Amino acid sequence: MIYLHKILPQLVMPIMVCVGLLALSVFKGHKKIGYFVLVLLYTLSTPILSDLILKQVEGEYGYPELATIEKVDAIVVLSGMMRINELDHQYEVEWGSAVDRFFRAIDLFEAGKANCIVFTAGKTPYNPTQLSEGEILKREALKRGIPAENIRLSKVALNTSAEAVAVSELLGQDKRIILVTSAFHMKRAKQLFEKSGFHVWPYKVDFRTFPRTSYYLIDFLPSALALTKTELALRELLGRLYYKLIY
Repeated sequence: MIYLHKILPQLVMPIMVCVGLLALSVFKGHKKIGYFVLVLLYTLSTPILSDLILKQVEGEYGYPELATIEKVDAIVVLSGMMRINELDHQYEVEWGSAVDRFFRAIDLFEAGKANCIVFTAGKTPYNPTQLSEGEILKREALKRGIPAENIRLSKVALNTSAEAVAVSELLGQDKRIILVTSAFHMKRAKQLFEKSGFHVWPYKVDFRTFPRTSYYLIDFLPSALALTKTELALRELLGRLYYKLIY
């Protein structure tokens, strides 16, 4: 089932849709379909549109002042910020843009917002390594002076829904948590953790859009990065729809 969750959304992403329409255009000989693909691909690859869509998914930009955040039972940090490569039984870690999840969580802990920090042992079904993100994050937290007795690690989880269940099994229900994850991912993650019995204070990080209102000529030129943002937003919206339908 987890493979279907990862593969099926790819079939309705812009690239696959455009490839399918182009194949249909060639097979049927309809130039209008080809023209439509050009317009569609240009539109979805334009920064001004991709930022607009992703900004709606991320919600309001901004980080709350630490002084305004109440103390809770635990700070929960979701996985999804690195790639783990295994080479000759040695592990090499490549950090991604979502590394903000880790550093902001450390800031929250050091500010006394909880006595416990939880790292989820996230893995993807395509990751052949035995090491999970949570294990690496725990090591990094120890290096930064976080006491071992204040760090907890969930069991391995393959997606956000599984992470919520794993943390619930670890901490128990009816706990107050600060949930730390990327801005685009927060709405769905918060709902899933609330379904698992938590009282959630969201702490959004890793914003992929800027808090700006002006645009420039370059924002009307298509780019691979803009298309990536569009697909990120669409995948997240599909995830929200999926969980809305099954719950």
